[in-house]
Amino acid sequence: MKIYRIANLAILSLVLSIAFATAACAADNTVPGWDPAVLRDASTIKVMTTEPDAGEHWSNLWVVVIDGQPYVRLGDRSYVRIQRNTTKPYVKLKVADQEFDKVKVEEMPDMKDKVAAAMADKYWMDVLIRHESHPMVARLVPEAAPPETPSH
Repeated sequence: MKIYRIANLAILSLVLSIAFATAACAADNTVPGWDPAVLRDASTIKVMTTEPDAGEHWSNLWVVVIDGQPYVRLGDRSYVRIQRNTTKPYVKLKVADQEFDKVKVEEMPDMKDKVAAAMADKYWMDVLIRHESHPMVARLVPEAAPPETPSH
């Protein structure tokens, strides 16, 4: 009887190990090159918006990473650009030597205090900037480019 319990426990452990490994692989980001550590270490990132009257515009933004997710805090001008962006909710993003064509800007008002604290920890100039208007805090979520379809 004891051998059956040990065997069942071994099988259960194996099944759980496989399930956890599969879940960990599924949680991996499928966007090639996307690495929150690069964003965490970056001084600034660039996001491109496209406005109907002004065309393309690259903005420099501060970025922080909280629990593996990158966040930005937008000032008035950046907020207006994001709102008028013709590719909304997506922007193009440059960080270090990489460029991502489709990054979703998800408004996250519940993260305002955490992002503000992280900005204060990362950027010494935040002692002045924190007093300016910041109408939006957003998480940046990359989306994989659709697979290319072969042309015939």
